[in-house]
Amino acid sequence: MSKKVITTPEAPEAIGPYSQAILSGNTLYCSGQIAINPETGELVMDNITEETHQVMKNISEVLKAANMDFKNVVKCSIFMNEMNQYSEINEVYSSYFSDNPPAREAVEVSVLPKNVNVEISVIAVK
Repeated sequence: MSKKVITTPEAPEAIGPYSQAILSGNTLYCSGQIAINPETGELVMDNITEETHQVMKNISEVLKAANMDFKNVVKCSIFMNEMNQYSEINEVYSSYFSDNPPAREAVEVSVLPKNVNVEISVIAVK
């Protein structure tokens, strides 16, 4: 089994003992991303729409570091702290997947890292 750590300065550094992503064979396992602006290190939490866009931008950069994009994504997990924000999160999320969206779950959780409102992780295949 091959295991390669994928990292990029264009996405936030890991805030714990984990990698931004791991490439194993042709499969990329991306750690959950939250709305940290990688240039400033600050959270983008003005509203759930901007927060979700920042999360998706961070995911995009990790995918790019592995020479992939959203077309390679086969599975997503969305964690949100309030299910009543689901439609706004989903609207932003869906704008990144125009054709053949991946499999997915979306769940409400009591708390997320740094008290953000949304965290998204993906699995992608070359």
